[in-house]
Amino acid sequence: MKKILIVGFGDIAERLVRRYARQADFIGLVRRPERAAALRALGVTPYVGDLDAPATLNRLPRVDGVFHFAPPPNAGRSDPRTARLLRALGRRSRPAALVYISTSGVYGDCGGQWVAETRPVAPVNGRAVRRVDAERQLRAWGEALGVQVSILRAPGIYAADRLPLERIKRGTPALIARDDSYTNHIHADDLARLAWAALFRGRAQRVYHAVDAHPLKMGDWFDSCADAFGLPRPPRVNRAEAETVLSEALLSFLRESRQLSNARTLRELRVKYRYPASDDLLREIRQTRVDGAETGQGALF
Repeated sequence: MKKILIVGFGDIAERLVRRYARQADFIGLVRRPERAAALRALGVTPYVGDLDAPATLNRLPRVDGVFHFAPPPNAGRSDPRTARLLRALGRRSRPAALVYISTSGVYGDCGGQWVAETRPVAPVNGRAVRRVDAERQLRAWGEALGVQVSILRAPGIYAADRLPLERIKRGTPALIARDDSYTNHIHADDLARLAWAALFRGRAQRVYHAVDAHPLKMGDWFDSCADAFGLPRPPRVNRAEAETVLSEALLSFLRESRQLSNARTLRELRVKYRYPASDDLLREIRQTRVDGAETGQGALF
């Protein structure tokens, strides 16, 4: 079986391993030794190393493929973690393919327009600037060494345990419809499946949108989540009011609006989504709540 290194062993990595456990030998890079037992329980060989400590990467094993899920640092305009990983990989036999999960934020504000992968990047905030730097490093490295590098630009990731319920319960306002921004989504399970497909089907130095085909206004997404759980819908404010009541972190998302096309992703990676639209999961949740009420067992989520 092929040996696959996973860098950044979080939720998406765990979902990927659980689904494809019998199809590869997985090696997980983790910073903390105490996490090794959890990886072994998943059938993953742990490698204790830190992208912020280059010496810990000197003995990275030879692998056939790499999933790079680790984020850049929280400050600066570059991604030194990706640079250190690539240097470490270059000291061993190079992998055949590498998949990197980036962010759709690299496009900046697109005024709600439909966006294809050919659109030039225009990052505004520091997070997106650092992701663009990581993408450029990876594509240049892949081109130089003949490694198939696939970039998955992902938007808001959701799952049954990754919904904005706390925000809704707090009553944090959303924007009125005419001022609202478009947001894109991908279920965590579908993102893991897209990453796996990209490792084997992705084209060299290629960008893919890891999104479903149904962008939503952000307020509509919050309303749908509230309805699924029987919660009050968030109040609505106009954009001027939002600037006075919302945090800068929330406002940074509201200032960017775009609708991402996944036509290339469907055509080339050939993955059938488990959740083609975010409402498919919410429909499951609503039905579970109804069934639980009818049986007296209560909601399962």
